[in-house]
Amino acid sequence: MSLGHKQQCREIITKAICGKGRKFSTVTHTVTPPHNPTSILGAWIINHEYEAVAAGDGIEVIGTYDINIWYSYDQNSQTDVAKETVSYVENVPLSYLDPKHRASTVEVSAESTQEPSCVEASVSSNGESVLIRVEREFAVELIAETKVNVIVSPHGCGDDDKDYDFGTVEADFDELDPDSLDDEL
Repeated sequence: MSLGHKQQCREIITKAICGKGRKFSTVTHTVTPPHNPTSILGAWIINHEYEAVAAGDGIEVIGTYDINIWYSYDQNSQTDVAKETVSYVENVPLSYLDPKHRASTVEVSAESTQEPSCVEASVSSNGESVLIRVEREFAVELIAETKVNVIVSPHGCGDDDKDYDFGTVEADFDELDPDSLDDEL
């Protein structure tokens, strides 16, 4: 059945996911313990906390975590644990954004898909501090009100009304690869 003069189009205002993004990053922090370190015995990150806010064409993730470094000093004769709280701001760009969303209704969310983890710890070249390389990853969503167009049949939804002919629209979807869409978002 083709869309004839009997069907009408309506606009529905609904809350929907209007933008998505994902970002993996590697950063290096410098921690200066009270004693000059001889070697690094262990490094780990705990107490990660964050929140997300809308910022331009992306979402900013603002957070903190504690870096703990177990190290030796005095030519490996003593050990100690250095602790430091690190603050960060990660700008996650949106790979998709519905331009017709209502900006005044925006809500954002962020999920840490990879908690910050220390992948390398080494004594700096001057021997006074420790360089910590950290990996982290976030997935973000922008939720807002937007308009959705629907076709309305004035005669209700009988069994005969389920077979609509949308013309060339089907050909456009044949070329889509659903797996690639998930990766992009």
